[in-house]
Amino acid sequence: MKTFSLTILGLSALALVPAAQAAAPSYAIVDLGVIGSGEFSQAFGASRNGSIVVGRSSDSHDQAFSWTSQGGMVALPNLAGRNFASANAVNNAGIAVGVSSTTWFGSDPLPVIWKQGAVATLAMPQGYSSGWAYSVNASGVAVGAVGSGNFERAALFGPNGSSLITATAANGAWMSTAFGINDAGLVVGIGVDPDNLALNVGLVYNSVTGVMSTVGALPGNTSAINFGLSNSGYVVGGSGLYQASGSPFRWSASEGMVEIGLPPDTSSGSASAVNTQGWVVGNAGGLYSVPFLYADGVTYSLQSLLPVGNDWDFSTNTSASAMSIADDGSIVGTAVHAGLTHAYQMTLISSVPEPESWALMSGGLGLLGALARRRRRARGA
Repeated sequence: MKTFSLTILGLSALALVPAAQAAAPSYAIVDLGVIGSGEFSQAFGASRNGSIVVGRSSDSHDQAFSWTSQGGMVALPNLAGRNFASANAVNNAGIAVGVSSTTWFGSDPLPVIWKQGAVATLAMPQGYSSGWAYSVNASGVAVGAVGSGNFERAALFGPNGSSLITATAANGAWMSTAFGINDAGLVVGIGVDPDNLALNVGLVYNSVTGVMSTVGALPGNTSAINFGLSNSGYVVGGSGLYQASGSPFRWSASEGMVEIGLPPDTSSGSASAVNTQGWVVGNAGGLYSVPFLYADGVTYSLQSLLPVGNDWDFSTNTSASAMSIADDGSIVGTAVHAGLTHAYQMTLISSVPEPESWALMSGGLGLLGALARRRRRARGA
């Protein structure tokens, strides 16, 4: 009975142990290269398991690509008569989606899908002839937008056809562009407030129930844009994105809005992607573009997570970005490598338990020691 009481006391005391600061994760980095004689490449998306990366490689035209560690960078076919394409997202099965256009500037865009080595235009809702695809889930359902300007509308592109996302939130806001979809069918994007057309509204749409809802904004801001979400329900984006004080955030139904701190020497930023564990990547601005990782409550510049002496520049150029983070912690985007702007994949090579885990571990070890000493004294009495 005495042992039981001591154990309960020990478990209660765990909550009183202060959390230790988690050490920074460590990463290795791979240059994904270019297609043929391409001048530069950019990575825009990765599969949730981190095994596939997609983006574009550019020289006289934009060539969409898919990359794996086993096969390297492979060109994805383009639609006939079109020389400019970008792959924006890919699922674990290798189904990629993106956009195909007729010029560098994205003229006459069409939403496209790459599957089993072939490219096809995604069917658009009746009355629309242009669009983009930005995300695809495990079921092959893609999201994006159709139309343009004030007539742009968020759209679902499914295996059996497409549809506009027409649901509205309680305040009447409707979604103009969908940027992400997870495997449960949740969709995130940017919305329009009918009472203030200049106000950006971050929206979450449940494609199963048909319910649209807002995520609000960080204190001191009135607007938000949702760029990405995880299978565990985290949503990320930027609040006050077009203000000097714009800040990245992470939102969930249970925790609400959480502001993500900016890396040093930056004044604003937004989050672009989040994984199941709640790790977030994004891009901050100041004099230069500074990609960052937010992990276990701490914000790190990506530059600080790489080995000292590497020849990658994430800190002193305007091209660097972090666009996606997989559930294995790998990060993809664009940076300058040996003077060349190339797509990369950063692979997690070491990490540590979250601060809460360290607290439990250190507290548990200390209590076990105290219990052992007390038992030895009791035997000797």
